Amino acid sequence: MLNLQSEPRKAGPLRVALVGVATVLITLGYSVRVLALGAIGRLRRSKVDGFTRDWSSRLLRLTGMRLSRHGEVPDFGDGRRYMILCTHSSFYDIPAIFVTMPGSIRMLAKKELFAVPVWGAAMRAAEFPSIDRHNRHQAMSDLAKAREMMESGIVLWAAPEGTRSKDGRLQPFKKGCFRLAQQTDAVIVPVAIRGIQQVLPAGGLNLNLGMPVEVHVGKPIDSTDYAEQGVDALMDEVRGRMLDLLEADAALGQATTREERSLA
Repeated sequence: MLNLQSEPRKAGPLRVALVGVATVLITLGYSVRVLALGAIGRLRRSKVDGFTRDWSSRLLRLTGMRLSRHGEVPDFGDGRRYMILCTHSSFYDIPAIFVTMPGSIRMLAKKELFAVPVWGAAMRAAEFPSIDRHNRHQAMSDLAKAREMMESGIVLWAAPEGTRSKDGRLQPFKKGCFRLAQQTDAVIVPVAIRGIQQVLPAGGLNLNLGMPVEVHVGKPIDSTDYAEQGVDALMDEVRGRMLDLLEADAALGQATTREERSLA
């Protein structure tokens, strides 16, 4: 297991600026490629899967992150609907999930992100869903689309905390993604990412290089088992699993798999 107490190697202002500019250019480049393929009718899901992983790897490589995955990942191709619910304490949670988890993963995005020029249009073309909870008619349409996407093999990724944690501790959960899980009869895969808050802490531009980060995958939870208890019981169960995964000794005594990724 990696030592998550490693001393951060703080990036200077010039390195931070270069990483920021490179991140924007890389994201723009992949967004344009998605839109171009979509415009000529050649955008395939498998191509988007490759783009998201390539994009993620390039962003993580800029930080020198030492990334590893621990725990058994379910077979996302077994015909069931899946949602990955993950801790959220860094912008880099998103590429870390895309790199370490298999399958056609799509982030359940805030509708505001789709208003971002080029990127928003590319997300929509690449089958990234959103749920508009402020418009009931639209929400029902979004829900039906999300269910259809999951039935076709897409795995939805969401952060139940809603916003990034500044210290890596688990924040209160919002109920939206748990309602979605129950409404779509989804299987939830709880995931906790340890150490990633040290890479780019929320609320600032303090970038730390070469940090060890661990993605811990928990035992899947079938939301249909909580149909009678309701959304609060399901939310409590997922929260408990995530808290266990965040503990330093959570993986001891368990038969887990470990996959290390070199991003240097």
